[in-house]
Amino acid sequence: MTEIWGWTASETVAAIAARKVSAREVAQSALARLDAVNPRLNAVVQTMPEQALEAADAVDAALARGEAPGLLAGVPVTIKVNVDQAGFATTNGLRAQANHRAPEDNPVVANMKKAGAVIIGRTNTPAFSVRWFCSNLIHGATYNPLGQHITPGGSSGGAGAATAAGIGAIGHGTDIGGSVRYPAYVCGIHGLRPTLGRIPVWNPSLPERDIGPQLMSVSGPLARSLADVRLGLHAMSLPDHRDPWYVPAPHDGPELPRHAALCVAPEGMKVDPAVEKALREAAARLKEAGWTVEEVDALPPLREPARLQGMLWMELLHRGVMAAVEQENEPASLAVYQHLAKLTPPPADLAELQDALTARAGFVRQWMQFFTRYPVVLLPVCGELPFDNEEDTKGFDRFRDMLDAQLTQVGLPFIGVPALTVTTGMAGEWPVGVQLAGPRYREDVLLAAGEAITGGAAIPAIDPNWS
Repeated sequence: MTEIWGWTASETVAAIAARKVSAREVAQSALARLDAVNPRLNAVVQTMPEQALEAADAVDAALARGEAPGLLAGVPVTIKVNVDQAGFATTNGLRAQANHRAPEDNPVVANMKKAGAVIIGRTNTPAFSVRWFCSNLIHGATYNPLGQHITPGGSSGGAGAATAAGIGAIGHGTDIGGSVRYPAYVCGIHGLRPTLGRIPVWNPSLPERDIGPQLMSVSGPLARSLADVRLGLHAMSLPDHRDPWYVPAPHDGPELPRHAALCVAPEGMKVDPAVEKALREAAARLKEAGWTVEEVDALPPLREPARLQGMLWMELLHRGVMAAVEQENEPASLAVYQHLAKLTPPPADLAELQDALTARAGFVRQWMQFFTRYPVVLLPVCGELPFDNEEDTKGFDRFRDMLDAQLTQVGLPFIGVPALTVTTGMAGEWPVGVQLAGPRYREDVLLAAGEAITGGAAIPAIDPNWS
């Protein structure tokens, strides 16, 4: 029998509502799991047992009064350490922000609390939340429960490792260049990058973000079941108009044709045979579930959106970010920013910046037109199997190849469409999965396709038993 900490969010909500278990008992079990496995993983870097038990008691008290305590009543969750949570440090993996206490909650945190979730800890991120790996000078390195030699992903590496290991049923992550989708891929779980504006976000303790991150960065859930991804999405996207990009779109749209496009190697990206095998097997499962799947050689552009995405990132370097990176002096993130600056120069002038933002409209139009024919696109999460841990420290040439392997991670955020990582199993010792992309605000279509691929089964939590 699965222990309480290993229950899915859906199972937890049902058991608490039926009074089969109290929210306090669930929280105690989750905290015990955290204590048991986190020392090996270092996925959770700020714990809050007292606050977690208080939140659980509030759920139990609401149920005793006959009140509805929320979508995630009593569900243990984690929050990434780069978003504001009142009373805790928004470190973003930086020594410079070690004492940066948030005065109030980011909307996504406020929404989790409104939904009755029990926050048990805050998860690690690389310095500046900029890498597909997860280490920094303030919190140290996070490890993948599947093995220390595999990256836990980034920047939501702590969320991916924690969720895969059963530390919480749902992990909160952020994604500007794959930071939800890639940790889900390498940790063998599921992760959703929702549509821009679907989940309200804003850090009250920090300056307003530049226009590039505003257009490309979102929060999203990671979980061991797609039902929990859906539940997390619904809870995180409760209305909060502190975010000017927030759109109160319905979660279920009109029926769309069950028609998917399979593109194994978008724009000629190199794809490992094991990744291609996972894509073709996922397409076969869709067909078995009654979907029509058509293989296509080309998709709307991804390389140029990825280049413009990088340009908008690099524009920040000349407005204080590079000085902060140099001051932090964390070797890996400093090297990554230097590599990115070499590969993607910042805009030469205001006209080039305006041209980049103007071009975005055309790319969005092309993709939305494509989705009218194919409501789901099946494509790689990454062209390679999971990277070795800290592999981006092996020099410029290797970083350039990795960036090309991550084309879909970097290109899609510029367009603002939703994308879902679905784990599909193992390729030897490596987890593997596929990515689904679809029309804006139609996360429901992606989740339905993902459930057709997986059969809807939950993934057992992983014990980090490596030596």
